[in-house]
Amino acid sequence: MEHALYQPMGGNVMPRFGGIATMMRLPYVENPAGLDVAFVGVPLDIGTSNRSGTRFGPRQIRTESVLLRPYNMATRAAPFDSLKVADIGDVALNPYSLLDSVRMIEEAYDRIYATGCKTISMGGDHTMTLPILRSIHKQYGKVGLIHVDAHADVNDTMNGEKIAHGTPFRRAFEEGLLDPQRVVQIGLRGTGYHADDFDWCRAQGFRVVQAEECWNKSLAPLMEEVRAQMGDGPVYLTFDIDGLDPAFAPGTGTPEIGGLTVQQGMEIIRGAKGLNIASADIVEVSPPYDQAGTTALVAANLAYEMLCVFPGVKYRA
Repeated sequence: MEHALYQPMGGNVMPRFGGIATMMRLPYVENPAGLDVAFVGVPLDIGTSNRSGTRFGPRQIRTESVLLRPYNMATRAAPFDSLKVADIGDVALNPYSLLDSVRMIEEAYDRIYATGCKTISMGGDHTMTLPILRSIHKQYGKVGLIHVDAHADVNDTMNGEKIAHGTPFRRAFEEGLLDPQRVVQIGLRGTGYHADDFDWCRAQGFRVVQAEECWNKSLAPLMEEVRAQMGDGPVYLTFDIDGLDPAFAPGTGTPEIGGLTVQQGMEIIRGAKGLNIASADIVEVSPPYDQAGTTALVAANLAYEMLCVFPGVKYRA
């Protein structure tokens, strides 16, 4: 690519505790035109059903991201050597209306994707993924979905509402945004109201990998199967931080015990290397429930791991 690339600011240029908190201390750029990938914040929490606070997620993820460096020592990925990446700030929302916020998110992503830029979104409750998928569909048609979560998020309604953080993938399926034969949900668990909470997903053709299937094992073999399932078509990667066990990520609104480890979360993301990733998100980070910042630190690292598997990333020999 001929356009100048950005690099995260190093610790010798500005101490990591100083400066403005952008994702990985990348430049803040208002216009995504010319970017390959943009980090975007979606400070939304009015779709939550239990503990709020995810409106503060993007800001805290950025704060904890100051420790990240540009080169992935484990995978040899050097994303900033080949992709132009910046932080384009947050989507402006209406804190008094979930439906209006959903409209604003879709319109914001329409503008981003019209430039050819892909996104790694930081949230923010999982409602946000529905309008992003609506916008993605305008560019790619139906997409495959890798969905890491403790919950299937396929409720028909929540308190009578069709739009909430527990309904996005029911709506996405109904609206024809997903290719159901290329949907995999990993880490589902916990208590429920009906057996069909997960069985509905299977009935639509989704692959459901409950958390118990993941205990005490590497998920690299699973991801070999997932890559074969996804094929060459576009894929959206959505990672709810509550897919991880609350021992690793307590700062979230609906924690469920018995979840994935951080290492397994990394295996899932690294296992997506080679796929045609259209965009990705990391959601449901609620800093008020983790004063140590651990959850946001994990989320920042997972967002970086996502960037490392985007198409076009160079790997150093």
